[in-house]
Amino acid sequence: MQLNRSKLMMACILTSGLVLTACSKPDAKKDDGTLTATAPATGEASNLTERNSQQRLIQTLQNHFKTAGITAKITDVKPTEVPNLYWVNMQGTNSVYATSDGKYLIQGDVIRLGGKQLSSISDKLQSTENKKHLSSLKKEDLLVYPAQGKTKHVIYVFTDASCPYCHKLHEQIPAITAKGIEVRYIAWPRGEQFMPAMESVWCSANRQTAFDQAIAGVQLPAATCKNPVRDQYQLGLNMGVNGTPAIYNEAGEHIGAYMTADELEQRLNN
Repeated sequence: MQLNRSKLMMACILTSGLVLTACSKPDAKKDDGTLTATAPATGEASNLTERNSQQRLIQTLQNHFKTAGITAKITDVKPTEVPNLYWVNMQGTNSVYATSDGKYLIQGDVIRLGGKQLSSISDKLQSTENKKHLSSLKKEDLLVYPAQGKTKHVIYVFTDASCPYCHKLHEQIPAITAKGIEVRYIAWPRGEQFMPAMESVWCSANRQTAFDQAIAGVQLPAATCKNPVRDQYQLGLNMGVNGTPAIYNEAGEHIGAYMTADELEQRLNN
């Protein structure tokens, strides 16, 4: 498996900003057949019509990708609250939007106005997909720091031993767990050169000690076990992770990058 993202030769799909608290990775149906994002009334027939529209849109987009020589696998499309606009989830890159006729892709957030706070129309759609991904993980395949006392929250953190901001977050682990927050690390080496260190951590008898050593720059013994590091890296790509640390709550919501224990607690409680 290559660690580079799918070869999308379209900057509107691949470009995405990184916050300064994360380590980046080195480098109704019309008669003419037009798709609409407006679902018919209700009932089984409505659901079938919408599913057919989604499958047709996926096929249209994949044909356009093929024509342009773009390798990209669409995993799902869903209608948004904006008429004739679909949310498109793709393997190995961030989600985008597509018009219902499949002619245009839109990269970036579509922001909902009218409330006291601005919000992206895709937040709920993306978090639902993320929750499925995270719930599929086996706890024994992760690096877990249990909460001290009663568990109030569980967070999933994509991390890399080579990432300075991951180091800063790791220093907060005792304070975080003291607040009743369980931390579940997911391996996400930011490049092929960082893969051996993370595999060595995951193959160690004591992952916590090994991760501490890796962060301190200790050269760990080469991995000698079957490990989930590459699968976890791919999971991150599927969720749109593009830097570490990337922190998610149990609902699959991306809540930020590096934070202090107090900031993290406040974010979770809100």
